[in-house]
Amino acid sequence: MFMQIAIGAIGIGIVLMVGYLIIAQVKAALTSSTTGLSAGELANITKSMTATQNTVFAGFALIAVGIIVLAAFGLINIFQ
Repeated sequence: MFMQIAIGAIGIGIVLMVGYLIIAQVKAALTSSTTGLSAGELANITKSMTATQNTVFAGFALIAVGIIVLAAFGLINIFQ
């Protein structure tokens, strides 16, 4: 049971990391190249990308907490 949860948490972590990398690359491409967007549109897109990155960071934190709790329950069960 614990191994399945750990594997699931690792899978979710991989998906979040890939999502973060994609968002970071799109943000860098939008801010560094000439896209034909106005300054206001570009600022709004950048703010949205930053908010999305913050959501992914929160997901990383939740996964870290989940793995710590999972390890604690595993150790408790081992030493009972």
